[in-house]
This record gives sequence, C-alpha cells and structure tokens, in this order.
Amino acid sequence: MKNYRYYDLILGAYVCVLLCANLIGPAKVSTVSLPLVGPITFMAGVLFFPISYLFGDILTEVYGYARDRRVVWSGFAALLFAAVMATVIVHLPPADFWRSKQSAVQEIFGNTPRIVCASIVAFWSGSFVNSYVLAKMKVWTQGRWLWSRIIGSTLCGELVDSGLFYTIAFAGLWTTQELLQVATTQYVLKSGWEVLATPLTYRIVGFLKRAEREDYYDHDTNFTPFSLKT
Repeated sequence: MKNYRYYDLILGAYVCVLLCANLIGPAKVSTVSLPLVGPITFMAGVLFFPISYLFGDILTEVYGYARDRRVVWSGFAALLFAAVMATVIVHLPPADFWRSKQSAVQEIFGNTPRIVCASIVAFWSGSFVNSYVLAKMKVWTQGRWLWSRIIGSTLCGELVDSGLFYTIAFAGLWTTQELLQVATTQYVLKSGWEVLATPLTYRIVGFLKRAEREDYYDHDTNFTPFSLKT
C-alpha cells in the first residue's frame, strides 16, 4: 500500500468537519435576507457540509474511490460514536448546581433519534453517490474537464443527501411546502457553495497530484460501498 504525505491529514480534517456539521449545525435554523432574493431560511449546518463534499471530490480525484471510501467510513464511525456519546451525556443525571443548565444541554445535544438517523443515513448515501459519480466521470472524460465532475458529482450527491435527510427527519412533522422550501434552499446553497469553491478545488487538486505523484483512475475498481479495501 502506497504511503501518502497528506492523505491522513485530509482524513482528520474531513472527520472534524463532519462532527462540526452534526454537533454545531443542527443547533440553529437561521433566516437571512438577501438583496433581490428576499429571506432565505436554512440550517446552520449548510456552512459545514459543502466542505465535506469538497474533501470528497479532492480525495476521489487524487487518490481514487477506494481510498475515499475508507474516509467516508471513518466519518460514519465518528458520527455514530458522537451520536451515542451525546445521548449518554444528555441522559446523565446533572449535579445540583447544573440543573438550571440541563435544558440548554438537552436543546443543543438532545437531537431525536429520528434526526440522528436521518443525518447519518443522508451523509453516508450522499457521500458515496458523490464519490461514485466523480470517479466514473473521470474515466469517461479521460481526466479532462475537472470542473464538470466536481460540479456534476456534487449536484448528485447533495440531491441524495438533502432529499433523504429532510424526508427521514421531518416528513409528517413539517408541511410539504415547508419541507420542500427548506430542502430546496439547502440543496441550492450547498451546490452553489461548491460551484464557487471550484477554483480552490482546482488549486488543491493540482498541489496534491504533484506532491503525492498520484492521479488515480478507477478503471478496475469494485465500487461496492461495503468494503475497506484500497
């Protein structure tokens, strides 16, 4: 197995972003008024999740689908562990002097099992769709038009992510109009963020390909998500 200088660092940063998105992001729903557009309502996690897709694009483009698959599973395990520990912490009996703060802890970290499940399932599914589409497009385009697979894979992955999360988490609790409004807004914002970040992605990909002396093509890759082989 080839050793890489930056692969482990990217893996750590990826997991950090995912934990921030799931621990900090769900704590607030914000509404911002934009010129010519009007008020836009979104969950704060929109600030973090597009970064994870940027990492996914970079990992697949440089190191290949199989190595990105290991990173996705690392993120999945971290999310699952964080969800379990958050549940444990919320349900621990508070000290007498802490009882007045227990409601705040419950509000921030006490996500319902339904939302936790939605978040993990949506992340896992969307990440693998993103990586699969990019890997296939790289082979089809023979490595040309990086921008097309960065944007194309993100549009597919974010569509699966947003659709699954809001359907699993809020169907039956929100009206159909509210569900579609927030889900569509999240999808557009996340995808738009990735489009704007394309020049940065180009620079990072170029640097890593030179530094790692790697530009992987998934010609004979087994694309099952249920494996940790590279």
